[in-house]
Amino acid sequence: MMPRIQVDAGAIKFVLGGANVMTPGVLSAGGAILTELPEGAPVAVYAQGKEHALAVGTMSMSTEAMRTAGKGTCIEVLHHLDDMLWHTPKF
Repeated sequence: MMPRIQVDAGAIKFVLGGANVMTPGVLSAGGAILTELPEGAPVAVYAQGKEHALAVGTMSMSTEAMRTAGKGTCIEVLHHLDDMLWHTPKF
């Protein structure tokens, strides 16, 4: 199973719009780091209060660096719900 990171409710519309995940959205009260991850690790992005992942990506910094810096891009989003990959033709 892919490791999970949870973002707060305020980050949902940005991630669904294709934005990368920013550290404050994970470190806020609604966000969660569920396992320690190194930079470059693949990760599933879940939203506060939601059952299914809304995006997948790779860690731009480790979870330890996220806590230390407290700002910046932490996950580079590769695919999100309703993007072009989501709408590829079915065969």
